[in-house]
Parts: sequence; structure tokens; C-alpha cells
Amino acid sequence: MSPGNLYRYFPGKLDIAEAISQAAGEVTLAKLREVVKLAGKTARQKLRDFLFSHMHITYNQLEFDKQIYEMARVISAERPQYANRQMALQRALLTEILAAGNSSGEFVVEDVVFTAEMIQSATMKFVYPQLWSKLTYDKLERELDGVVHLLLNGLDDGGAGIERPRKDQETQKSETLVSI
Repeated sequence: MSPGNLYRYFPGKLDIAEAISQAAGEVTLAKLREVVKLAGKTARQKLRDFLFSHMHITYNQLEFDKQIYEMARVISAERPQYANRQMALQRALLTEILAAGNSSGEFVVEDVVFTAEMIQSATMKFVYPQLWSKLTYDKLERELDGVVHLLLNGLDDGGAGIERPRKDQETQKSETLVSI
């Protein structure tokens, strides 16, 4: 196809790059959706698999298709609504995992949408290569394993959400203040 013909379908280079990045994003979402839909796994396992799969997909894209990563980076900077849309689609999958965990009794999460957003914030380092600081994949896996461990422990008792001191913590704080 000639460049002139290509511009009949796309107004500019940024639009072409967005279409290519969008296609790559759809492949990523399809793979992540497979993780969420996989039968026979607990919500805890699905959340863990989702986060590790997302990092693995991103790492492989960077390793084997640097142009896709570069296009996505430019699109995210020039058109933030693109990155926000991708994050919202991924957050919907996380929300689905959290809701299933609530239903099964694995998690105690008051607001699954807010908690999904906080999980994205806590794990952003593992899906944005600019934050990797030239770490090896093994080191990234080790760090993600630690973060996932902390997240899963927090989800067991409703720890994801707005921080509220427990009754015993409130009593302990007031006792500490009195003794000072």
C-alpha cells in the first residue's frame, strides 16, 4: 500500500501508531482475559497469575518487539486517554477477580473497583518498563512475588481500601497517648 493510500484511512502518523498499539493492547487483554476465565483456579491464584502474566507479556514485548513498546510509550504521552482506556480495561479484569474472591470468601473487599485501581498502582512498576531500572527478569519476578504476597495478605482481611484503624489499634493509640 502506498503512503498516500494509507493516509486515506488514518489522518496522521500518530493515528497509525495508535492503531498498531491498540492491536497489541488487544492481544495483551485477550491473554489476560484467558487467565481470568481459566477454570479450576482460586481467585488468589488468578490474581497472582494475572499480575505475573502481565509482567511477562510486557517483558516479552520489550524484548522481542521494541517498536510496539516505543509506539505505546509515545501514544501514552501524546494521547493519555489511550493509556487510561487500556488501564480501565485491565482494571475491569482485576475487578472481576476480586468480585469472584469476595463471592468465594477468599477476599473481604468492600470496593472492588477502588481496590483494583490500588492493585494497579501497587504493581505499576512491573508493567511499565521505564520503571524497571535495568533489573533482570528474575529480580523483577522476585520483587513482584513480594508485592503479590503483601497484596494477598491485605485482601484476606479487607486491607485494601481506605485505611481504617481496627478497634484494638484505636485503643492502643489512645493508651499510648495517655502514657506520653
